Amino acid sequence: MGKASKDKRDIYYRKAKEEGWRARSAFKLLQIDEAFSILKGVHHVVDLCAAPGSWSQVLSRRLYLPALQMGRPESAPKIVAVDLQPMAAIEGVTQIQGDITSSVTARQVISHFHGEKADLVVSDGAPDVTGLHDMDEFVQAQLILAALTIVTHVLRPGGTFVAKVFRGKEVSLLYSQLKVFFPDVTIAKPKSSRNSSIEAFVVCRQYTPPPNFSPSALQGLLASAAAEQDSRGEPSRAERLIVPFLACGDLSGFDADQSYDLPDEHYVSLDPVQPPTAPAYKSALAAKRQNQQQPREEE
Repeated sequence: MGKASKDKRDIYYRKAKEEGWRARSAFKLLQIDEAFSILKGVHHVVDLCAAPGSWSQVLSRRLYLPALQMGRPESAPKIVAVDLQPMAAIEGVTQIQGDITSSVTARQVISHFHGEKADLVVSDGAPDVTGLHDMDEFVQAQLILAALTIVTHVLRPGGTFVAKVFRGKEVSLLYSQLKVFFPDVTIAKPKSSRNSSIEAFVVCRQYTPPPNFSPSALQGLLASAAAEQDSRGEPSRAERLIVPFLACGDLSGFDADQSYDLPDEHYVSLDPVQPPTAPAYKSALAAKRQNQQQPREEE
């Protein structure tokens, strides 16, 4: 009954399986693209924290496969996915298993673009949440700043960066830090993201690094942006920094927080499109199988 109740509770979970997406998060990127057209004119794209690969699937279906269908494989956009964990292959996606904060990884990414820079960098990564919102917001903000490390190495001027963020009282600090590099920063909430979740996405456009910027100076610039906001003290309501926010996706469409009946009584619950390649519980399952294969001692 677990699968049936899960299917009934979450319409996007069910539709992801029906449409062949590895995770429901694919709809979030699709809805962000509907609102901001982030995939328009993209030739080189990087997917950070890519596993299990649903965002890479979107990039493949929207960018790589149309070029193949038009008979122009040589002009197909280059897609590079980066994660510490391995993931199953996706057509048109080059995978790098590495650390997103490492300059070595950045050089690997650029090598696949033949020395050119990326037009778009996306990241749907998130830490294991604790349920302590202040802690989760802080750790997620640090992950975004870690992703910014590779963005400053691989993103071309004028490019776009999209990343998951947990909205909270300190989101204005992250907003100020991102504004150092992007004049256009918006917080977006896709329709497929549950209203009950503090999850949202920063859409940063028109990458414009400061004059004479070196990626090695990143931490200093972020610290100065934080110190500048800190020096303002507690702002009045009139002076408080307003972070642009946009709800995106078909607002009259499916609601991620609403329950929907299954299509009919003969509906068959679908298995995951792609089981985890290297789940954390893999070693436990192997140990269990080994114990089951060992003959029991005679009493």
